[in-house]
Formats: sequence, structure tokens, C-alpha cells
Amino acid sequence: MASTMAKGMYVPKESQQKQGKQGSAATARDGEKGGKRKIVAQNKKARHDYAIIDTFEAGLVLTGTEVKSLRQGRASLVDGFVQIDGNEAWLHNAHIPEYHQGTWTNHSVRRKRKLLLHREEIDKLESKSEETGHTIIPLALYFTNGRAKAEIALARGKKEYDKRQTLREKQDRRESDRAIAAAKRKQRGE
Repeated sequence: MASTMAKGMYVPKESQQKQGKQGSAATARDGEKGGKRKIVAQNKKARHDYAIIDTFEAGLVLTGTEVKSLRQGRASLVDGFVQIDGNEAWLHNAHIPEYHQGTWTNHSVRRKRKLLLHREEIDKLESKSEETGHTIIPLALYFTNGRAKAEIALARGKKEYDKRQTLREKQDRRESDRAIAAAKRKQRGE
């Protein structure tokens, strides 16, 4: 009904309330699926160094001080990688610093952490990662509905010329966007 309404058209209150209820139901469904992401750490260099083939969302098994440290927004994924060992996925070299108010219960900074994935996802990642040139890398750490999650990707390493080509395409895209914006401003008479 909203798509057929024109601006300034009279809409009875009954249909306005129905529209509001539908919108809130859709919002609730979105919240159940994934909700808002509170990103803690991103591995921006990974998208530069690797061609991303497929991405997965995995839960993390963490200790209490690791969660508190992540909630403070302190983590780094720069040297991180994922390894499949004994039909389980493990995140290695992710740096979650010690929690300052922690005591003797503090965690080790670069310990390996278990990733929670479905069996089919682990099998797919294991078979693909055994192929030459493929690896599994972490892209981001974030919170969704209060739970710590990791976005991991099956990736293939880029050659140096691929990296230059990607940078060139990005720069060309940026220049074309600037030219289009300048033409629109000129057309409006600014």
C-alpha cells in the first residue's frame, strides 16, 4: 500500500496502524536473524592481500576476560589465520589484549580460540583449504545480540600484479565518482 500512496494523499488511521505493525514485525525478524553488528576489529589488509572466495560467520569460544577486553574495542586480526584440526576450526594469532582489571584469571593474549561452525561448513572449509593457494583468514570480530562472532573467509592469495590492478580499479572508480558528482553540481548550478 505504501508504494501506491502519493505524497499528500489521505490515508485512514486503520491502515496507518497496520503499516506500523508490519514494519515493526519486519524489524523484529531482522533482529532475530542478525541484529546490529558492533564491530570490534577488522582485518582491512586481508581484502588487499587476498581474493575472497566465500565468507562464513562463526561463533567464538572465549573466556570472561577476553569478552570484557573485546567489549572495550581492543583486538587485532592482522596476523590471524584459521586452521582446521581434528574436525574443529581454530583461530590462531588473533591478538586480544589482557583485561586491565583482570587478576590471575587473565587470558593469554595470542592463544588459539575455537570457532563454532556447522559440520558442513567445516568440511567445506577443510576440503577447499587443502587446495593449493587457498587459506582461511579472519575478516572481522564483532558482537551480534551480545554474542561474540568472527567473520572468516576462504581466500586465495593475490599476486603483486593483482594487487596493483585492484588499486588501479579502485582509483579509477573513485575518479569517475568524483567526475559524476562534479557534473551533477554543475548541472544544479552550484
